[in-house]
Amino acid sequence: MNVLIVVDMQNDFVSGALGTPEAREIVPRVVDRVEEGLRRGERVLFTRDTHEADYLDTQEGRNLPVPHCVRGTEGWEIVEPLRKYAEHPIDKPTFGSQVLGALLKAQDEDLRRQGKPGVERITLIGLCTDICVISNALLAKAFLPEAEVAVDAACCAGVTPESHRTALAAMKPCQITVEHEM
Repeated sequence: MNVLIVVDMQNDFVSGALGTPEAREIVPRVVDRVEEGLRRGERVLFTRDTHEADYLDTQEGRNLPVPHCVRGTEGWEIVEPLRKYAEHPIDKPTFGSQVLGALLKAQDEDLRRQGKPGVERITLIGLCTDICVISNALLAKAFLPEAEVAVDAACCAGVTPESHRTALAAMKPCQITVEHEM
């Protein structure tokens, strides 16, 4: 089975508090990639950065004092063109999602118990390459070391173009395949 993970495609990262032109630019490509994944029978999972009203009192909030993705706000929501595909996003209070890792591992084990190949490939797309995408790619590799983990660079954006490129370069020696580098 192949899995497509759509990381944090939320209003605050696209057009809100932490939005960038690069994030806005990838939205149509991400929509196309999700639709392609569904046509190919990939399991599509969405993550959603989720903070509470006390965000500024957290370690992350002290290091990045920009309230964003606060539960229940418009900025927390998945961007409109993707919302219909993200019925049950995995809320995560930090960069990498332990819940996502456990879900991938459980899916792999369940498939193998049925005599089927497990999770063979995990592709990540979304935001931000240099924070949450890299964190979840490394986490996926840790939970399923024999699965191919890939990042589609054309469907990702970092905090800056430079940090996006740096994150892609950092993933390669960790045996994460980087596709469609621009």
